[in-house]
Amino acid sequence: MKRFTILADYSMAFTLITPYCITEEIKKSRFVVNASPIKSIHEANEFIELVSDQAATHNCWAWKLGHQYRFNDDGEPSSTAGRPILAAIEGQNCDQVIIVVTRYFGGIKLGTGGLIRAYGGSASHCLQQAELQPIIERIKCHFSCLYAQWPILESKLREINAIIETQDFDANGPKLMIAITEDKFEYFNQLLINLTRGKEQLNIINTNN
Repeated sequence: MKRFTILADYSMAFTLITPYCITEEIKKSRFVVNASPIKSIHEANEFIELVSDQAATHNCWAWKLGHQYRFNDDGEPSSTAGRPILAAIEGQNCDQVIIVVTRYFGGIKLGTGGLIRAYGGSASHCLQQAELQPIIERIKCHFSCLYAQWPILESKLREINAIIETQDFDANGPKLMIAITEDKFEYFNQLLINLTRGKEQLNIINTNN
């Protein structure tokens, strides 16, 4: 699969395609880095619980979801673990991502600077090696139409790469919930209005409720 080269000033955000894990050894300490795409805080918490090893010395983590973020040093000196992991996520222009770095102490203390480099560096290396994809924001909306109108609309939905999330049928025709990119919203909405002679339009679903 094609990898994307990420530049520090690149405006598009990226996320992981699938969870990814690497292991690095730094001055006899072993750092196991687990990264995963997430869609919610609940998913982030589940991933932390899934990959954390209670037998390890530390399980430090950070996640970013749009304007929301959290990080945790898990016993390491303040701001030497969680914050550098978050900085790595932001430095690689990633979003909707969680990283858990599990450290197994090897007997040599790294010092404040060494810890920052170890946690931040290993998190960056993980994202650099993982397969990433651009985050394409979509608008969720629903509409209904008659059976006679559906073949044209179905063809257009495929053409604009809309995602059909739910699809039900009644006596009159299909009722759908779709996710559509912002740049295609007005085009498809106008098509729907014209085809149904103004009886239907895309109704945006407020996901903040």
